[in-house]
Amino acid sequence: MYTLEEVKAFVYGCKKCKLHKGRTKVVFGQGNKNADIMFVGEGPGYYEDKEGVAFIGPAGQLLTKAIEAIGFTRDEVYIANIVKCRPPNNRNPEKDEMQACIPYLRWQVKLIKPSIIVCLGKIAAINIIDTNLKITQDRGKWHCKKDIWILPTYHPSAVLRDALKKRPFWEDFKKVKEKYEELKEQENK
Repeated sequence: MYTLEEVKAFVYGCKKCKLHKGRTKVVFGQGNKNADIMFVGEGPGYYEDKEGVAFIGPAGQLLTKAIEAIGFTRDEVYIANIVKCRPPNNRNPEKDEMQACIPYLRWQVKLIKPSIIVCLGKIAAINIIDTNLKITQDRGKWHCKKDIWILPTYHPSAVLRDALKKRPFWEDFKKVKEKYEELKEQENK
């Protein structure tokens, strides 16, 4: 069994897909290594690639506000992405890139052992929940896999582009808080 640091070392040396050629920094993920809640996006953007930290640009600022609005800090949750290197021009990761990188995310989940995963956007949701998932239809609906509750919602960048997504996005975050409290209550019985 690997440690999170060992998996991180593998990722830092990874050249399994073409994304490594254009990266400035690997964006492995960060937060509480024993987090109950894990947020997963699609991949790093410009700011993330420069700093090596997930979700720190405008979308990241919105994610931070949403996390704080439900009573947590970024240090209490874990934040990661499907791919760990920035796709050129912030395009969606390609299938081969996601397939090369998803084992690293699986190791992160296995080691962190979250009870809740929030899929931020379609790319995360189709890789974690179901390839046929439609984010506009299926966001806000809970799924349970291997004792982990998984909720797809809009990606924060989509919310920034479309004000109509703001309310459903916040409603989904309230569901995360409710599920967290429900699971804690069950744990304490």
